[in-house]
Amino acid sequence: MNDFEQAVRRQLGALALPLFVAPMFLISSPRLVVAACRAGVVGSFPTPNARTAAELDRWLNEITGELDTSRAESRAGAPWAANLVVHTSNTRMADDLALVQRYRAPIVITALGSPARVMDAVKSYGGLVFADVNSVEYASKAAAVGVDGLVLVCSGAGGHTGLLNSFAFVSEVQRFWDGYLIVAGGISAGRDIRAVEALGADFAYMGTSFIATDESHADPAYKQMVVDCSAADLVPSRAFTGVLANWMRPSITARGLDPDAIATKEGKINFTGHEASEQKAWKGVWSAGQGVGAVTRVQPAAQLIAQLKDEYDRHVQRVSATLAPTI
Repeated sequence: MNDFEQAVRRQLGALALPLFVAPMFLISSPRLVVAACRAGVVGSFPTPNARTAAELDRWLNEITGELDTSRAESRAGAPWAANLVVHTSNTRMADDLALVQRYRAPIVITALGSPARVMDAVKSYGGLVFADVNSVEYASKAAAVGVDGLVLVCSGAGGHTGLLNSFAFVSEVQRFWDGYLIVAGGISAGRDIRAVEALGADFAYMGTSFIATDESHADPAYKQMVVDCSAADLVPSRAFTGVLANWMRPSITARGLDPDAIATKEGKINFTGHEASEQKAWKGVWSAGQGVGAVTRVQPAAQLIAQLKDEYDRHVQRVSATLAPTI
């Protein structure tokens, strides 16, 4: 383990809150990454969110410049993460990986494929590799590759979701895994983050709540729809991206589509960045996780994180008081 890796692991152990702001396709921005890290949680983004490799270069330069720990004014408080879509539809993957390696992303999160494609490059400088998985089978395969962490995408997640309950998923994975463990799916409050720790995981993964932040790239109407919707407004479907995801019913009907028909329709996997956003199937149809009902307003990311930290601390104190022995 080199000095770089040791530093990243120390940062993960000193987060203000055990939380990753999940990488959200077409939503996460450099500003959101920086705001999250400065507030003491891990900020992340999918590399295809940058339209081209040249734009990704600029994004990485901005993020690393803002979070340069050699500058006192940067107030960097947590490591950042790049999410690499390793599915074959992402024709830019090799170029994106080269840039991630050049800028030495502290954490690389792989999705929609084997993390084996990135291991050598990321481990060459001491970065950590986390694999996004939605089944025990995929978790086992990623563990065999030698990743540092697993992101368990459970039922209730938004942009792409799993079928397993978090209790069952964590329990089965813990039989063969003792590395970093992150739980995703329906997490929207400080008490949820604490509950994830009680399951035996190290971190929570939260996306939907951060759609409705000032720093996200979401359309203002998208942010407001997240505020207005609840879990009852979600439609699970593979129609738009080819992978199972939860979509907000009002955004489907606004396109003149039948949500019930969409629920059973299959689509082709395509995560090639903004090219996908220009396809007819994508435009104006918006995803969210089952925790959407907890989102009540649009606010700065730092304010949301402070709110989550307060909820988390109050829940810990309440449980401690309840369990305290009577003298």
